[in-house]
Amino acid sequence: MKNRLHLLLFLLLLWSCSSSQERNVDRIFDKWNHSDTPGVAVAVMKDGEIVLKKGYGSANLEYGIPVTASTIFHIASVSKQFTAFAALMLESEGKLSMDDDIRNYLPEVPDFGKTITLRHLATHTSGLRDQWNLLALAGWRLDDVITKEQIFKLVSKQRDLNFDPGEEFLYCNTGFTLLAEIVARVSGQTFAEFCSERIFQPLQMDYTLFYDDHEKIVPNRAYSYHPDSSGYKKSVLNYANVGATSLFTTVEDLSKWAKNFSNPQVGDQIIIDKLNTLALLNNGETFGGAMGQFVGEYKGILEISHGGADAGYRTFFARYPDQNLAVSVFSNDASFESGKFAHLVADLFLENIMEKRTAGSPESTIPETLKPEAWVKHLGDYELKSGDILYITEENDQLFVQATGEDTYPLMPISHTRFKLEEFDIILEFPEETDSLSQTVKVFYSENDSEEGRRTQPFDAKSVDLTEFVGNYYSEELSTAYQFQIIDSNLVASHSRHHEIYFTPIKKDRFSGDTWFFGKAEFFRDSTGEVEGVVASSGRIRNLKFRKTN
Repeated sequence: MKNRLHLLLFLLLLWSCSSSQERNVDRIFDKWNHSDTPGVAVAVMKDGEIVLKKGYGSANLEYGIPVTASTIFHIASVSKQFTAFAALMLESEGKLSMDDDIRNYLPEVPDFGKTITLRHLATHTSGLRDQWNLLALAGWRLDDVITKEQIFKLVSKQRDLNFDPGEEFLYCNTGFTLLAEIVARVSGQTFAEFCSERIFQPLQMDYTLFYDDHEKIVPNRAYSYHPDSSGYKKSVLNYANVGATSLFTTVEDLSKWAKNFSNPQVGDQIIIDKLNTLALLNNGETFGGAMGQFVGEYKGILEISHGGADAGYRTFFARYPDQNLAVSVFSNDASFESGKFAHLVADLFLENIMEKRTAGSPESTIPETLKPEAWVKHLGDYELKSGDILYITEENDQLFVQATGEDTYPLMPISHTRFKLEEFDIILEFPEETDSLSQTVKVFYSENDSEEGRRTQPFDAKSVDLTEFVGNYYSEELSTAYQFQIIDSNLVASHSRHHEIYFTPIKKDRFSGDTWFFGKAEFFRDSTGEVEGVVASSGRIRNLKFRKTN
């Protein structure tokens, strides 16, 4: 009788704690807990068991279908770790090596004079130009039907890399599309078939698939939306390509995948260790990336994670191996900050651990009161080694940063010399200098990935003769053309499938564009000084040439 009473009390305590955690999670997602908003699905795996799973809001606003833990979402780039895992499975069977030249399997990829390996593909170090930027610059909309074949045609026409393989890290979706195709060719199955047979079925991920057919009907899937002044609108997605994206799954199924890392049923510990190991650049340095994942710390705790964003889908999957904890958060609202909210959930389950870690730690050296007048020395323009210009401005005692061709974002002060761009978890540091004005800035993209910039004098845009750049420009690599013309005293590029792109002079012959896929335009001249062409660059494309045709 006494033992039964103790058991009952324990169960009541367990239920009380679980109920409390659930109420806390409900509060986190209260904004989406309505039938007239897109929704959120969340699951928490602890010690091999799902301890929380819930859905909020609507999977389909037109029919009022609610999100549940069993709703199927497109999880975008969280797909990449599955692609790397599939390749490692074939390597463990001796059917390929991650250090093989990709042209052994994909001869249609151009010979750039440098060896690109499967490992480069899986770690974003190949130097290949990104498929989405290429497609957009070529005139595609990202809600067009986009197939694997179309991506391969673009890749096969490229003449240059962004950088030599292994020299840098630059996020590249192209690498994972190619890696998925290598898995398909080596296995003799489609990539979707291989993953279904070798990964999803053994793990009983019954509602998970790689979506390689944009016309395929998937019951119980969520559709994606974005907010506007009228409420919400549909964000259409018609991808028919896999590897970099296009995994459909539920938070329950993804929790089964999480469990496989601590108790492998598919693959083995050797494969998992390879997947989790930080990649190395040619100089031996790491940059925070592993195969299809990122490895770092969250509040002093080891975190292995990846987020995803396509159309209106926003997803985040984080594992905390030392605590045997995993958090999955999916949404079909484009305004949803998946990483932020996944971490709010993780905080609830890591609370005691983080309290122990911070107990007795030294007090912060950050001043309690930061004086905005001390920041004036940082205002100005800084040219990074990449060629981008950072514009540091101030308004109402708040610093802001804008990079070439990008939006403006607020900077959160950490100290008088360090500031955080919270939107992207980037740190800007202005070294202590004796000059009245800061002369340099260092941008930390991650613990092991940084870039320096130096103060540059503001450019006099009025000194530029825009008529020199008027004309038609054609790219053989993209089979597309842009017409540059002057509209209302602005240099504007027109394309038959895009809105007009406005360019602002930032240096001699260099302009910044107001769209994500054409962020920079640098014109080049012939021996007589006449404009001969333009080089287009954006975040994931460097130096793609267009020749002037008239």
